[in-house]
Amino acid sequence: MPEPIRILVVDDHPVVRAGIEGMLAQQSDFILVGEAENGEQAVQRALELQPSVVLMDLRMPVMDGLQAMLLIRQHLPQTQVLILTTYDRDRDVLAAINAGAIGYLLKDSPREDLYQAVRAAAQGKSILHPAVAVRILNHMRNAPSFDLLSDREVEILRLVSEGHSNKEIGSVLFISAATVKTHLIHIFTKLNVTDRAAAVRVAIERGILHLNDHSDR
Repeated sequence: MPEPIRILVVDDHPVVRAGIEGMLAQQSDFILVGEAENGEQAVQRALELQPSVVLMDLRMPVMDGLQAMLLIRQHLPQTQVLILTTYDRDRDVLAAINAGAIGYLLKDSPREDLYQAVRAAAQGKSILHPAVAVRILNHMRNAPSFDLLSDREVEILRLVSEGHSNKEIGSVLFISAATVKTHLIHIFTKLNVTDRAAAVRVAIERGILHLNDHSDR
């Protein structure tokens, strides 16, 4: 008989957590090993409990789901993170997938879809909510125009262009390396690129970044 799937539920709303946990309890091959109410707590619980699958919301206090996922995947590569959220904007979806989410479901998904997604995630397989899958396909087909970067994102990209690592950038800006990585994911999504070099190149081409003027955005 296969090992049960160990699940950590992460959501900042107690009623939502209780509802999710109630659904999971109906499945004999699932074991709820813990819960967390924010991203920081999620990382701590994941390190302690080493779940097979983390069900993660995106918008939470203290630390958001993206940052938490990056840290969990960094320290526990065998643990899969399945996003379960109400947010289906292109930016949220693409950032989560780029950050390493194995799947992306919306909270209005039927419970059978949730069960299927958890089992697939535990096997390293990806399942996307149909609306999310359509958004990703449309993004790939249409290559939508980029959104303007924030001042902080431009500042980070300038430091990237100077050859600084995430840790070095974090030291300069007094933020963590994980936060730098989260900003980079947002930058990649906005510029429709997949790596640091491409982000710098596109930003220069579009006049967002001026390498000879460090005081300008």
